[in-house]
Amino acid sequence: MDERCIAGECLETTGFSYTLSLINGKYKMTILYTLMEFGVVRFNEMKKYIGSISYKTLSATLKELEADKLINRKEYPQIPPKVEYSLTERGKSLIPILDGMCEWGDKNRL
Repeated sequence: MDERCIAGECLETTGFSYTLSLINGKYKMTILYTLMEFGVVRFNEMKKYIGSISYKTLSATLKELEADKLINRKEYPQIPPKVEYSLTERGKSLIPILDGMCEWGDKNRL
């Protein structure tokens, strides 16, 4: 049986590394969790729910998640502007991972 040797491997080429590149960031997982829990969420609702995030950081993070095709942004042509966010199918495919993290946290909370 052949054993893998770390000297011949590269973390950057793994699925783990790719997934982490999409969800890495202080608030990305929190935003995905929020959308998983509440479905369709407006910008200001998300800001209030998360609390500690600035408007600028929330906006930038949402744009990154949208560019990675993990969330949908739907803008309504009205005054004042109304924008809603939801998970894409690709984003929804992360739900088992988010659920697993929630379960682990519930079981291991000190």
